[in-house]
Amino acid sequence: MLGFLIAIAAGFFTPLIGGPLVDPIVKALGNHITIEADERPLVAFMIALLAAGVASAILVSGTPFWIIAGGILGYFGSRIVEAVKKVMAERNAAE
Repeated sequence: MLGFLIAIAAGFFTPLIGGPLVDPIVKALGNHITIEADERPLVAFMIALLAAGVASAILVSGTPFWIIAGGILGYFGSRIVEAVKKVMAERNAAE
């Protein structure tokens, strides 16, 4: 369960690590692998999930499935909450 929560946090904070961590990695890999500008969020997400996986392994908590599921929920969490709020508001307005 702790691994799942760590992964949710990692997914949620993925946009924040986009610049400080991704830029040096993309620059270091630039001679070997071409990373397009629209792929940078994916690199940030991979770094976040890798960190969540390492933290979960150290704490002996969480399976790969729940780490990935938590990362996805964390990454899209604010959008999911907004979508649910919109559906609930529409349902209340229809009543």
